[in-house]
Amino acid sequence: MNIHTTPATKAGGQHICPWWLAYFFDNPFRRMVHPADKILGPYVTQGMTVLDFGCGFGHYSLGMARLTGPSGEVVAADVQQKMLDKTMSRACKAGLDEIIRPLLCDGRGIGEALDLDFALACNSLHETPDPAALLSEVFGLLKPGGRMLLMEPCAHLKAGQFEDEVMKAETAGFSIAGQPKVVRQMCRLLEKPHGRVDA
Repeated sequence: MNIHTTPATKAGGQHICPWWLAYFFDNPFRRMVHPADKILGPYVTQGMTVLDFGCGFGHYSLGMARLTGPSGEVVAADVQQKMLDKTMSRACKAGLDEIIRPLLCDGRGIGEALDLDFALACNSLHETPDPAALLSEVFGLLKPGGRMLLMEPCAHLKAGQFEDEVMKAETAGFSIAGQPKVVRQMCRLLEKPHGRVDA
């Protein structure tokens, strides 16, 4: 897959948001409407290992790095190198580059063994060619009791499509732990039950 994508670029038949479009939705207004510390603060604490799948320009990666502190790690995963480059540039300016680790994925999954306390998939699951497989992979990477916040944009997905993703998450083994309210987002907080080791 060509990581320097254009609007026509697809991964496994799925449309991938072009990197330059992130300038339109990752801006000061978004940081005001979707403050990462308030949205993720209830789930991410000092010392955690967390995943930001589809990190874009790092809005939530930087927010989680501030929450985990230097004793934690944020794995910022994306299919486009330019997204990761922008995330790390912003992380360096914020003094968070030692906490955030960029990970280039192929769009089908994470592709690396991780031991996660928390995972975020914001506006990215619908772009994967096999959402069920991605959810199963993340389930396997989470520690028992670990959580995943699934967020999708109201503007791009219908409620039925989102509920289908939630059903796939339950099939993967997740239980529904909550339904956070975020402006113009459909959200579910998913949890890996204690006693479950893999999907």
